[in-house]
Amino acid sequence: MKVKNNYEAVINAQSNKLPVLLKSIIVGLLVGMVASVYRWILAGAEELSFATYHYLRNNLILIPIAFLVLGAAGFFVGTLVHKYSMISGSGIPQVKGVIMGYFKNNWFSTLIAKFVGGTVSILGGLSLGREGPSIQLGACIAQGVGDKFATSRTEKKILIASGAGAGLAAAFNAPLAGAMFAMEEIFKYLSPVVLLSTMAAAVASDFVSKIIFGNNPIFNFSVEGNIPLSGYWLLFILGAVLGAAGAFYNYILIKTQALYKKIKLLNAKARPIIPFILAGILGLIFPLALGSGHTMLGELQLSTNISFLLLILLIKFMFSMISFGSGAPGGIFFPLLILGATIGAIFGNVAVNYLGFDSNLFYNFVILAMAGYFTAIVRAPITGVILLIEMTGSFTHLLSLTIVSIVAYVVADLLKSNPIYESLLEVQISEKKIEIDKHDESKKITIEMIVHYGSLAEKKLVKEIAIPKSCLLISIKRRGKDFIPRGDTQILAEDYLIFITSLNNEAKAREILTDITTSL
Repeated sequence: MKVKNNYEAVINAQSNKLPVLLKSIIVGLLVGMVASVYRWILAGAEELSFATYHYLRNNLILIPIAFLVLGAAGFFVGTLVHKYSMISGSGIPQVKGVIMGYFKNNWFSTLIAKFVGGTVSILGGLSLGREGPSIQLGACIAQGVGDKFATSRTEKKILIASGAGAGLAAAFNAPLAGAMFAMEEIFKYLSPVVLLSTMAAAVASDFVSKIIFGNNPIFNFSVEGNIPLSGYWLLFILGAVLGAAGAFYNYILIKTQALYKKIKLLNAKARPIIPFILAGILGLIFPLALGSGHTMLGELQLSTNISFLLLILLIKFMFSMISFGSGAPGGIFFPLLILGATIGAIFGNVAVNYLGFDSNLFYNFVILAMAGYFTAIVRAPITGVILLIEMTGSFTHLLSLTIVSIVAYVVADLLKSNPIYESLLEVQISEKKIEIDKHDESKKITIEMIVHYGSLAEKKLVKEIAIPKSCLLISIKRRGKDFIPRGDTQILAEDYLIFITSLNNEAKAREILTDITTSL
């Protein structure tokens, strides 16, 4: 289907909810099938990886051959990343870049290359997760559907965001978290159409995933009781620790990527060889650090020595940095949750053994730390809280989860730590030449912005706002009604401003309009 310019789509925005909803359901079902297959294959690849390293430990004569294979696998993955640059890392920054207009994406080649590259990386034992790639796979499928059936470019981007959320829903059996992630992290604003689309896609995807994998939560911790209100003072300390730890994680990850690029002997094809070889070494001497981190969960017990927990935290952290920093296809979602859980296990061990807390509360600290660490790194607190509730299947710690996440968010913000996906996107934008197509100058895209309280646009007249010359404000939605603005129209907080611009100017226009409509 030919994608139209967006005039008609804007005029009929309210009446088009049902068609978009139906397309989102189709996207969700397709994403659920592909993401579930990816999840199933990666689970098998991880099991095969551990079995292979176990076999090598008992047949040392094969180690030289194994390292040759690992080096070749690393070079193969590096070659894939070099040829299809959109598949590097988790893929979430790339999805954001496509929606914001920075990148163009061949959805089919990215889908295949990401699937293959992610599988080989997990088979090698790299410390990467399936969730980021699942999000990108979902976005690619939605882009393919949008190319055929979307009636406007704005609708196509809504479908891409919905597909991304559906990918997370299938990866984690977490439909609410998938929908929230699409709105909180990918699309960055809430409207009725976006809400309906992301929810529909996430629920449809989760339905398919549950048919295949069942209803059991991802983390099956034995949670007994809640932290008493008299002990909530400890949650503020935990949140502060996680906020600082999350800021440190973001800093080291960006520095690791930069370090890889500074080593002249390592081009994009050769970089993944390092984590593949390191995986071989760890597979022989410390296999707990391999893979996404599922095997580490068994060590997160009250009986485990604190010094050993610190050791696995350090090794897993360093291996995660080296794995992701190389650009190998794979996410940070699950590994960072495992790191957060390990911090929580250390904290819970101290709380129980030295501060007099009930031993039944140990896993409460593990769960709280996962949400707080996720929030400090990704800076999506609502997604973090909902995600841990869905992944553990328990709503009993909602209040404590919220407190820890808020404190972690504030501390990370005070430490001037930028959200990790924003930082990664900035790096990719600075390195990637934005493709300019002369034909796109005549093609139009609508940009919808919500006016925040305290923003530069609030209570200003349209003629007083420095709207980019390449943009035209064509409509304002206020309290459910649309009207065409004039120069003397006053803009109010909570207004939805709809601009139109050419495709070539979209990325730059979004930056300027975001600064105008967003509060500090």
